[in-house]
Amino acid sequence: MKIKGIRWWMVGLVTAGLIVNYLARNTLSVAAPTLMKELTISTEQYANIVVAWQLCYAFMQPVAGYILDAIGTKMGFFTFALAWSAACAAAALATGWQSMAFLRGLLGLTEAAGLPAGVKATTEWFPAKERSVAIGWFNIGSSIGALLAPPLVVWAILQSGWELAFLIVGGLGIAWSFLWLLLYKHPRDQRRLGEAERQYILSGQEAHFKEATPQKGSWKKIIGSRNFYAIASARILSEPAWQTFNAWIPLYLMTERHMNIKEIAMFAWLPFLAADLGCVLGGYLSPFFHKHCRVSLFTSRKMVLLFGASCMIGPACIGLVESPYTAIMLLCIGGFAHQTLSGALYSITSDSFGKNEVATATGMGGMFGYLGAAAFTMVFGVLVTKIGYSPLFVVLAVFDIIAAVIVWTVARELVKPPEPLVDADVQGRPAVV
Repeated sequence: MKIKGIRWWMVGLVTAGLIVNYLARNTLSVAAPTLMKELTISTEQYANIVVAWQLCYAFMQPVAGYILDAIGTKMGFFTFALAWSAACAAAALATGWQSMAFLRGLLGLTEAAGLPAGVKATTEWFPAKERSVAIGWFNIGSSIGALLAPPLVVWAILQSGWELAFLIVGGLGIAWSFLWLLLYKHPRDQRRLGEAERQYILSGQEAHFKEATPQKGSWKKIIGSRNFYAIASARILSEPAWQTFNAWIPLYLMTERHMNIKEIAMFAWLPFLAADLGCVLGGYLSPFFHKHCRVSLFTSRKMVLLFGASCMIGPACIGLVESPYTAIMLLCIGGFAHQTLSGALYSITSDSFGKNEVATATGMGGMFGYLGAAAFTMVFGVLVTKIGYSPLFVVLAVFDIIAAVIVWTVARELVKPPEPLVDADVQGRPAVV
């Protein structure tokens, strides 16, 4: 039996994977106030733990992307997901900041495949005009994972202890890994994909995705391209904001806004709910700009990036407000802003490279981004106790705006995507353009 609109089910499966991926990385930040007290970990030592994850994640991203391009999305994503789930559960065995840093480093090495795999799956299953929407929907998984972490982790702490939180999240990841292995198939192998939808997908993809024998991805070729220079520069500047939100919001609410652990469970997830909205809206903004502003799809991606960066002015003003609830609202604007621009960056990456390069390019861009985040976190861990959080939020906003300007001026459209031959609604949804 053929399933109508099956590519949207594939996006749902990727989204679920990103949820457990981000649950695993955000478990630490929510457990941090309790964990730091029980294991006698200082703020600077906590920053070292976060940096260990970021550095391992950064250096592994291009390797993970290359592996995914080499062995395929299905087996690659399964292998990495199973490994990161085991690493997450193992964090329950940590006895101090050094052992926690080691285990979080292992988590970073294995989680690095998450986003490259998501982008690669999207390029396999979607025509160019829908790709930003699909990326927006799968990228929502990162925010949902961060959103679910506060109530889940606080519940586990109140029931048993912080160790239980890591064990639960690890178990969820293992369950998803086998679900992915069972359900995911490339469009060429998916028997439930209708012929009309297959043609709709293939006819709307760029020429470099249609090559019968595509060239093997080359790191040297990718690094030497103009667009990768723009993407990598933007990732270096923009990634620190999202990593700061993921790692420091619970501690910020407790130390600066004097909230207790139950209040953190009630409010710390709100910026990530706003981030979900940014993922989805950012995906739909691209075709909206394409249609109503009469610009190319590639230019529409850059317009979304500029819009998201402009919204980062919100959290830059956090030091000007006294109410903790207003501060949370500004953090929500920041979450919305970052995920809007993040989705646009992934779309620009998918538009700029071939199907045997896209995961590698995404991973290499991620490496530069997380190296920037790690450097900022090391500075953050020292300066936050000296000058406070507010000036650092201003710096993050400035970084994002500079990133948008670089992409706008440097990135260029390589190949104009062909118009799809099938405009009919083959997926049970209104056409995007």
